[in-house]
Amino acid sequence: MVGAPGAGKGTQASLLAESLGLPHVASGDLFRNHIRQQTALGKKASSYIERGALVPDALTVQLIADRLAQPDAAEGAILDGFPRTTPQAEALDSMLARRGGRVAGALYVDVERDELMRRLSGRWICRTSEDHVYHATANPPAVPGRCDIDGAPLYQRDDDRPATVRARLDQQLPPMYEVIDYYADRGVLSAVDGDRPIDEVTDALLRAIAQPAS
Repeated sequence: MVGAPGAGKGTQASLLAESLGLPHVASGDLFRNHIRQQTALGKKASSYIERGALVPDALTVQLIADRLAQPDAAEGAILDGFPRTTPQAEALDSMLARRGGRVAGALYVDVERDELMRRLSGRWICRTSEDHVYHATANPPAVPGRCDIDGAPLYQRDDDRPATVRARLDQQLPPMYEVIDYYADRGVLSAVDGDRPIDEVTDALLRAIAQPAS
């Protein structure tokens, strides 16, 4: 699964995994699990994460390789959040080739940057309960700036502020486009319009899987 932050690829990966009976392998979840369980790999990863550094590609590939070696992934898996860069894509191909496998398809959930900004920068949260979540356009409160449930003021997390979202996209989109080109050059990329209702995007992805790019 390939897509920008806010494109909905994580949601779609979960839906596809359920529909196809394949494991949903999310690199972020795997890292968090390893760190929580204090495994050797988790300790190595946390040493980078704690100081704000990128986890080296070799460590990330090892994480994915270990997960794909588990029995439930014998028939395949849906990768979410990996590969993020061309070197990671190349390493994934090499790892799979050694096992007699390959990337059968790269599914790109395509959403325009302006829509990504709208989705990512529109979230507001209740001061008294983080379970009370609103969105400026998709789920606005009845009274601007106030929680519908308890009337408490709403606030925006730093990560959701437009300037932060813009910087995040500036950092993550260029390498994502390189990964898209990488898989397009290999004839396995299928792009679907992600600016549609969730069920329509899922149907389009399932059709792309049934009729893979040639």
